[in-house]
Amino acid sequence: MKAVVITQPGGPEVLEVEERERPEPSGDEVLVRVAGAGVNRADLLQRMGGYPPPPGTVVDVPGLEYAGDVVATGPRATVFSKGDRVMGLVPGGAYAEYVCVPEATAMPVPDGMDPVRAAAIPEAFLTAYRALFLEGGLETGQTVLIRAATSGVGQAAVQLATLAGARVVAGSRQRDRLASLEELGADAAFEDTGEAVRKAVGPDGVDLALDFLGGPCFNENLQLLSRGGRLVLIGLISGREASLDLGAFLMRQLQVHAFTMRSLPAYRRADMTQRFASCFLPAFESGRLHPVVGATYPLADAARAHTDMEDNKIPGKLVLVP
Repeated sequence: MKAVVITQPGGPEVLEVEERERPEPSGDEVLVRVAGAGVNRADLLQRMGGYPPPPGTVVDVPGLEYAGDVVATGPRATVFSKGDRVMGLVPGGAYAEYVCVPEATAMPVPDGMDPVRAAAIPEAFLTAYRALFLEGGLETGQTVLIRAATSGVGQAAVQLATLAGARVVAGSRQRDRLASLEELGADAAFEDTGEAVRKAVGPDGVDLALDFLGGPCFNENLQLLSRGGRLVLIGLISGREASLDLGAFLMRQLQVHAFTMRSLPAYRRADMTQRFASCFLPAFESGRLHPVVGATYPLADAARAHTDMEDNKIPGKLVLVP
């Protein structure tokens, strides 16, 4: 099979397509012929040598999400059969024509959805789901702040929070993308510069803030929380360091949660996937939720996809199509 390989740590040019042995399913695994593999910033970090995969994962083939058709099953697989369309998260290896996954970590592709579009669901929507509800405890009627909201995870979070009945305040540094956030359901969309975020949030603050940026934005987001508010740290686009006023945590009873998806063991990834599927797959089938695909690329153009993501050229998810 063909796979995109990181030949050495470096820029997009180190990605090359090579022939690799096709994996075979064992135990409760299923073998999936990949129709689409989403591109994520974690893949860029891995390519640069800064985000190694967990033990037991292929080390030089990136890719954290996939969608496609089951073509073979292990002897203990009981949920999916040949021909079923599935999607899900993997700790690596999805930039390839085939991927083997434990069937408990897979979920059905929504009825009527093209599998290439479905490849834009797992990482974005499961990350947003975990951040909003499992870590952030978002409830109906609460207010959530989502900055960098035109990213794949940001767009998913806007949709999920809106569907849950929350008030959504969403920001982007690209003014021409604000209308798309309102189309996804945001109650207020603002250009994320200067005092615009504080004005959009208002004097009462927010119950929950999703922080994709880190760095100096971390403290800005803390200041925008209401008493008892929660901040969920997902990314570090703006930097790894921030100074903290611990008195604010004590006096205002603030909470901070942080997580990465890749480090989840398979059993926790399976539990989260199945909980998400039972709650939200029907909303994809009815059209109330939908993945936003910004662009697709053949496997041979993985370097161009990485360049486009680094340049922040395209809103929404980028998907490789074997």
